[in-house]
Amino acid sequence: MAGGDGVVLTGRLSVAAQPWLADHVVMGSILVPGTAFVELALRAGEQVGCPRLEELTIEAPLVLPERGTVTVQVTVGAEEQDGRRPVALYSRPDEGASWVRHAGGVLGGAVAVEAFEFGVWPPAGAVPVDVSGLYEGLASAGLAYGPVFRGVRSVWRGEPGVVFAEVVLPDSVAGEAGVFGLHPALLDAALQVVGVGGVLEDSGARLPFVWSGVSLLASGASVLRVRVAASGGDGVSVSVADASGVSVAVVESLVLRPVSERQVRAAGSGSEDSLFEIDW
Repeated sequence: MAGGDGVVLTGRLSVAAQPWLADHVVMGSILVPGTAFVELALRAGEQVGCPRLEELTIEAPLVLPERGTVTVQVTVGAEEQDGRRPVALYSRPDEGASWVRHAGGVLGGAVAVEAFEFGVWPPAGAVPVDVSGLYEGLASAGLAYGPVFRGVRSVWRGEPGVVFAEVVLPDSVAGEAGVFGLHPALLDAALQVVGVGGVLEDSGARLPFVWSGVSLLASGASVLRVRVAASGGDGVSVSVADASGVSVAVVESLVLRPVSERQVRAAGSGSEDSLFEIDW
């Protein structure tokens, strides 16, 4: 950036270029998952030496059109006195449209160290949970996941407020795992078990809202061992390791909020439908 040490990263998203995104349908619309925002922010942080995502708040959903491309920008501001940098994510459907801000947060320095031991799997005393109707139940709540996002294979219930799971990337995209720090579909599957294990009292149709303390410890995993624990209110903590028990990522806190069809439709309406303009 001219006049400062900020950084802008740009890219494009579309169903044609990233067909796996078409499998994330919320309330009838193709929605870029919040886990993809995390992936983008972490990638930006890697470029500027701030590998920890201290906080990221999802401010507006990003709805993808069935045809066409959406341009994306991730902006990283100048380094502050404490070494942290602000980060924000924007998109617009074409060159003539206005930019929409979808998320904002802070990037920081040292990553967290995983404290949970994933070597013994499943953990001693964990009770298996039936997941046979998981995706039918999510679909009835408005979360119609396609094959790529149907990664939950096994779930176990631990102590009160804690659930364990094993999630995998399907063969169709498993070969792409190395392209990502942590494939958004795989991390999304890790969050889907919140409702199965009763971690939150009212699971319903919830989407990520505020991420705090996200650290990526290893990249390229296609199978995850997952621990999700209630952290108060609408929040959970998430820890994941690979199939051998090596830690992959830590999310110290994630607040999930209910989403309505009206909110999603409003996000996908686009500025071209707006009548709030005077034109002569």
